[in-house]
Amino acid sequence: MLKTLTAALLASFALAGPALAQETTIKFTLGWKTQGSDAAFFVARDKGYYKAEGLNVVIDQGEGSGATVTRIMGGAYDAGFGDVNAIIQNAAAKPGENPVMVYMIWNRPPFAISSKKTTGIAKPKDLEGKTLGGSQGTPTTRLLEVFARKNGIDMGKVKLSNMAPNLQEPLLIKGEIDGALIFNITSYFNLLLNRQDPQKDFNWLMFGDYGLDLYSNGLMVSQKLLKDNPKAVAGLVRATNKAMLEIGKDQNLGMKGVMNFDNLVDEKIEKQRLQYSFSELIVSPEMKEIGVGDTKDDRMARAIGIIVEGYQLARTPKPEEIFSRQFLPPKGERELVYTAN
Repeated sequence: MLKTLTAALLASFALAGPALAQETTIKFTLGWKTQGSDAAFFVARDKGYYKAEGLNVVIDQGEGSGATVTRIMGGAYDAGFGDVNAIIQNAAAKPGENPVMVYMIWNRPPFAISSKKTTGIAKPKDLEGKTLGGSQGTPTTRLLEVFARKNGIDMGKVKLSNMAPNLQEPLLIKGEIDGALIFNITSYFNLLLNRQDPQKDFNWLMFGDYGLDLYSNGLMVSQKLLKDNPKAVAGLVRATNKAMLEIGKDQNLGMKGVMNFDNLVDEKIEKQRLQYSFSELIVSPEMKEIGVGDTKDDRMARAIGIIVEGYQLARTPKPEEIFSRQFLPPKGERELVYTAN
């Protein structure tokens, strides 16, 4: 009887061994410190969606959505949440080494200029004669010249003040600058944390509304993972998409995942940020047409052109170097419905 039991146990271990060995570990970097807008990755992990795809996704905080690209290119991470425009810059300089976006999440760009309504900046031309504060090297600051050309702004009449990102809202509130060159999903909540009413008392010039129709953050993977384990990439996309659709209908589910990952964040603020990401960056007429996660090739080509112009890149990458839709579930499985709750 003992021999029979031992044999059965050995047989079960032998069967379990290959299954365990097949699990793929993916080192994943967020775009920044823990935020509500990262919820899909936490939910997919906590609810076992990644595990069901044979994946062990290890999630770390990030250092910036552009840094996601360099972290992946350096080999420290296999995948992450970051800015497609940083992929374009790196693809121009080092073709074939850049990560590839496989699931576009932010259909609209967060690049914007915020200002107090009392300053009177209601349209791009109103920037003339004003002082703008920006952090050198950020996309909003780097793309300002392109924004100005597309909107007939005389940059000789605009004063630029270079400053650390954490000083932009305080100096804007004090009136030491007239406008701030920011990411809306960051600045809006920095203002809330500074006891301001960003909706009532501030104007927002969104670059996407004024000629810079760019894509933004999404799920990207390394060239190595893409080539060596396309099955893992497909599973990563499938599981993340499943969580995205659920969170669109239930943000409390999303926040449960966020708090499980980092219980030190401000839950109220981060839930608002999660909802803001859906209403301002994810949901758009195009997303409703093609489904969450996808892009349009002609729009991507135009977006690449804007980045090449803004950063004066020596080479113009092709859309297929930047984004791949081959791992996307069918459109019928990517029809995201957002209901704020």
